[in-house]
Amino acid sequence: MDRNLLGYKGIKPILAASLALTLAQSLSIILLARWLAEALSALFAGEPLHGQYNKLMMFLGAFLVRHIIGFIQQKMSYAFAERTGADLRQQVMEKLFQLGPRFARQEGTGNLVTLILEGTSKFRNYLELIVPRMAGMALIPWIILAYIFLQDITSGIILILSMPILIAFLILVGLAARKTTEKQMDTYRTLSNHFVDSLRGLETLKLLGQSREHIGSVARVSDRYRSATMRTLRLAFLSSFSLDFFTMLSVAVVAVGLGLRLISGDLALVTGLTVLILAPEYFLPVRMVGADFHATLDGKEAGAAMRSIIDEPLNEDADDVKTGREKSELHWTANSRLILSNVGVRHQQEGPHSLQNVSLDLQGMGKIGIIGASGAGKSSLIDVLGGFLKPSEGFMAVDGRRLDSSSLAEWRKRITYIPQHPFIFSGTLADNIRFYAPDAPDSDVERAVAAAGLKELAQSLPHGVQETIGGGGRQLSGGQGQRVALARAFLSERPVILLDEPTAHLDIETEYELKQTMLPLFEGKLVFLATHRLHWMPDMDLIIVLEGGQLAEIGTHEELLSRKGAYYELIESQREGVH
Repeated sequence: MDRNLLGYKGIKPILAASLALTLAQSLSIILLARWLAEALSALFAGEPLHGQYNKLMMFLGAFLVRHIIGFIQQKMSYAFAERTGADLRQQVMEKLFQLGPRFARQEGTGNLVTLILEGTSKFRNYLELIVPRMAGMALIPWIILAYIFLQDITSGIILILSMPILIAFLILVGLAARKTTEKQMDTYRTLSNHFVDSLRGLETLKLLGQSREHIGSVARVSDRYRSATMRTLRLAFLSSFSLDFFTMLSVAVVAVGLGLRLISGDLALVTGLTVLILAPEYFLPVRMVGADFHATLDGKEAGAAMRSIIDEPLNEDADDVKTGREKSELHWTANSRLILSNVGVRHQQEGPHSLQNVSLDLQGMGKIGIIGASGAGKSSLIDVLGGFLKPSEGFMAVDGRRLDSSSLAEWRKRITYIPQHPFIFSGTLADNIRFYAPDAPDSDVERAVAAAGLKELAQSLPHGVQETIGGGGRQLSGGQGQRVALARAFLSERPVILLDEPTAHLDIETEYELKQTMLPLFEGKLVFLATHRLHWMPDMDLIIVLEGGQLAEIGTHEELLSRKGAYYELIESQREGVH
């Protein structure tokens, strides 16, 4: 059983109701076995059939009650599973937005998409099956065993000795199945990430003439997943066969004992028939758990994976959490102040620093460039500034208030984020542009389209800005996708803009075109631009130079040139015509 199961909202009333229904179902099983045995023994003794109508009708009634209760349990667990699965998916989505793009890159986009879509469905299937199975295992075998002991102690002893063997076998199978399922999940994550990466890079592979060669890579990843799946299925089929074999063997031992004592006259026929009918019912809950174990194990693993995302820690200020003091809403104005104090970032506890002892004191609006060699810590600093990455040391504060898990949500509402590869949703061009302003009127969308240089594209589309783009629609080039992200920023009234290498994958001509579009967007806002293209720097009000995760220099373009330090060396090494 999943140890997190009792932590889900509404599980305790559902379990209580399932236990109550299972108790009634146990009684109905005993009654139908007793009434059927009495009817059959009476007929065997030569009594007329019409004299057994009452008992046969009572047997039929108990049989119907049993299956009606099972139907009710199924409906209850289905409704609970649907509700809990939807809630869990919503929590995961909210947490992913809080954790930001860096976490998505670490986990793999394909893995997260597969987990949210297919994982939620598997988790619902797991909840739907596990709740009635838990109730059945908890009550039915032991109530039936107690009744059998009242009828025949010898049969009760045989059954009680057989059950631990089955349970031990289930445990061993469970341990083996967990290992194979974990391997299957790992290969499934690899396949999901590989599939998404292949789709993203398909255009590049075709341009480079490598698309056919990539088929072999796809085949190898797919074959590893096929092999892992087949190992899991072999184990599932083998365990089901073995469980059924041991169950039938135990029932056969009971039947042989009953038959010998019936022949010798030591046992009444009605008692023997009752025990023989109840013996398979005694093992049935265990068999159902064993049969459903492999069908629900991947759902349990998916639920655990989603819980691990939800439990992922956020940047949190301990003092504010302990005192529980009220938080005022965050704003960013021309008089606001942003402080980073000795910020350090480690992605592994004993690993190297991505950032170390970075301290900044910034005020109001302005354009701030963040530069440095590859691996200098530019993206890490952008993620810290956006609240997507928790500093390992130090803190960030806005207007004297440290940003914790609650205030970070407010801070992110002030930020427009433009990554290197903006995500284009499956929807209309207009809806994609409305990402930060869902209620923006069409007139504002049209102005954003013109400002971002998308007017020519919109006019070329059959339905204009109402044309479907993204998955299932018109595919956009890298430059067009970046212009959509710019149009989102134009439409947004958020005062802070974060750009993480927004033009790194574009050719220089397209970049210079976008530059003329982007610079007017930066006016009147606080802009952080992380880039390795130094021709942006003369247009920046302040430049932050990073080396090895540390702050090497900070100043204006002219100041840093005159110092002839790290910034000057970068310009000399790139020779981009920056003066």
